Amino acid sequence: MAIDLSSLRGKSVLVTGASRGIGAEAVRAFVAAGARVGMIARDSGALQTLAQDTGALPIACDITDFAAVAQAVAQMQRQFGGLDVLVNNAGVIDPIAPLAQADPEEFGRLIDINLKGVFHGMRAAMPVLPDGGTIITVGSGAAYNPLDGWGGYCSSKAGAWMLTRVAAKEAPHLRIMSLSPGTVATDMQRNIRASGINPVSQLEWSAHIPPDWPARALAWMCTPDADDWLGQEVSLRDEIIRKRLELTG
Repeated sequence: MAIDLSSLRGKSVLVTGASRGIGAEAVRAFVAAGARVGMIARDSGALQTLAQDTGALPIACDITDFAAVAQAVAQMQRQFGGLDVLVNNAGVIDPIAPLAQADPEEFGRLIDINLKGVFHGMRAAMPVLPDGGTIITVGSGAAYNPLDGWGGYCSSKAGAWMLTRVAAKEAPHLRIMSLSPGTVATDMQRNIRASGINPVSQLEWSAHIPPDWPARALAWMCTPDADDWLGQEVSLRDEIIRKRLELTG
């Protein structure tokens, strides 16, 4: 039985890190469901191309700049009359390096995007979301599992997961969750493979799921059918979730 996404029609949805990968596919999924979508990324050219394909609203924005994120939320309010959903998707994995060799500036930039960026989205959106509004953080199994060379990524994702749990506790009137997609066939995985560090880099490309799977999961998580997972993390490694979302292949 197909997942019912009818409750998304007319909803105002803002997706961060939307220029490629999971973010771009999420934009497509929400637009297909009838939502009014805004998309944040630094790459304005990629956003313009995606806007031409989908009709979504491009908002060139650096997620590490809180003022810019707040302006993006305000733009969603002006354009669509409000904000109903925030998808905190923006993330990077570099530097991939042992802690004793990692570049401190790159490490700090990763934290600014993966952790502070999630906070910036929450801080801008939480005061304006209506009761029942949704915030989803795109998480990772790296939040729970230490991996060689991924000190920044693992710790940032662990922090983002805790931040999401705190937000859910502080704002019970909102629907706040995390999605752990597993390994996804995106440019990030190409960088991981090229690094040759830790077992994830050794995985065959066929082991990674397509980016439209987490996109479909994100859309579903914004519907009442996902209410059993409020305050929790949905994992696409869970066969029950995959069957529920009819994800096969």
